[in-house]
Amino acid sequence: MYSLQSQINQQVKGFAQLSNSENKSQVASLQSKNSQILLQAILEGFVDGVLILTSQGKWVHANERGSRICRQLCQDKSQMSSIPESIWRVCEALIDSRDWFSGQKMILESEIQTDNSVTFRVRVRWLVLDNQAQPYLLVTLENRHHSSYNAAITDAKKYGLTNREAEVWLLKKDKLSYKEIAARLYITTNTVKKHMKNIYAKQQSLIS
Repeated sequence: MYSLQSQINQQVKGFAQLSNSENKSQVASLQSKNSQILLQAILEGFVDGVLILTSQGKWVHANERGSRICRQLCQDKSQMSSIPESIWRVCEALIDSRDWFSGQKMILESEIQTDNSVTFRVRVRWLVLDNQAQPYLLVTLENRHHSSYNAAITDAKKYGLTNREAEVWLLKKDKLSYKEIAARLYITTNTVKKHMKNIYAKQQSLIS
């Protein structure tokens, strides 16, 4: 952050020695560069993977998490640098629906499951920028397990759950049945029910 600010300060000082037309050009260039840096920093801060694509299937930008998920989804290792087919199918569905729902804000959603049973939720929408003639495709990639885990941890702190209640709640948010939760934690189904009853009671006491 300091080095970036130093660079900006040096360039601003140099503007005083330029003509008005040169000054405006330099300012516009600097603002554009700083906007790109800011956008990249924001995208990298997202928990989800983010891809920005053209409607022709060309990469514009991807944050690190988005690139990592794409590598996981590419079954053909020689196609690592391309958009995974499972993601592009959702993009194509949005492109195909453009004429039918012109002017409406459309978001298409799908789920992709990998060979190792990891499920990703894919959301695709149009990204319209003022200075671009054609809209981009904005793709977000969410790891369902990570999302459930983060939500469960947040709930555990919010409702004051015990460690065991937090474990039960995490598996419940992953849509496991009471029987599956019991098998995973090596406890009885009745114990799972007891923990769930305590969890709901704590949630209700905070609401009321």
